[in-house]
Amino acid sequence: MKAEVDSATEITELKSKLDLMHRDIKRMMENSNKEYLDLMLKNLKKDFLNCITAHISEDIENSLERGMVEKCQMRETCKSKFTELLERNADLIKQDKVPETQVTESKGELNNLRAEAPFNKCDVCFLEVTDVFEKQLKLMRSLHIYNGPEEIKMDISDISEDILVRDVFEPLSNRQRLQIMKAVAVETKTFTSLSQLTGLRGGNLIFHIQKLLDSNMIIQRHERGDYMITEKGYKILKTVSQIGCMFEDAPEPETLKA
Repeated sequence: MKAEVDSATEITELKSKLDLMHRDIKRMMENSNKEYLDLMLKNLKKDFLNCITAHISEDIENSLERGMVEKCQMRETCKSKFTELLERNADLIKQDKVPETQVTESKGELNNLRAEAPFNKCDVCFLEVTDVFEKQLKLMRSLHIYNGPEEIKMDISDISEDILVRDVFEPLSNRQRLQIMKAVAVETKTFTSLSQLTGLRGGNLIFHIQKLLDSNMIIQRHERGDYMITEKGYKILKTVSQIGCMFEDAPEPETLKA
């Protein structure tokens, strides 16, 4: 009888050890896959940026060769200065975020060169350089690594109350909908997992999910598929998070004296 008890205990302990080993192996594989994915994405980004910068360098050469005044004694000297400035500006594309100060510095250098230009016909060359420069800034904006003053500054009077309430405030004005947004911002979620997260069932959960779908905060990958956040939803959620941090850092209001 004692032998049977000892055997059962050993089996239980063995199962426990195997379960622990399984969790360790699974965790190790997950970490390895994440490291591999991060490395792959990093290399893809590097290759992508190398292709872009190579194209930009070629565009600089072709544009200046084609657009600058041909019969000018200063042509090669100016072309060398223009190329250096534009190549330096193009290198900013390799950064995760381009500060306005660096772009302003490049603009100031271009303006200084223009002020020192000796001939009226220099306008032709500077028009071409400015065009290439603006194309580079446009590319930075499309890559979402640079926001110029025109993107940052916005007249408050231009805000549409109806659109803002309908597409931003109203969808996020509910606790469960905000829970859903936070969850799908981290990873895709199934209907079942969202139900477990929010405590909502059936039609109640569908109602809140539909609100977020209608406002383009989230999307469903395919019919009956997982839900994931959209670019719009992510940007708005990030802004809401920043606003929340502002309130957390704010000092507590003083108690009113009687």
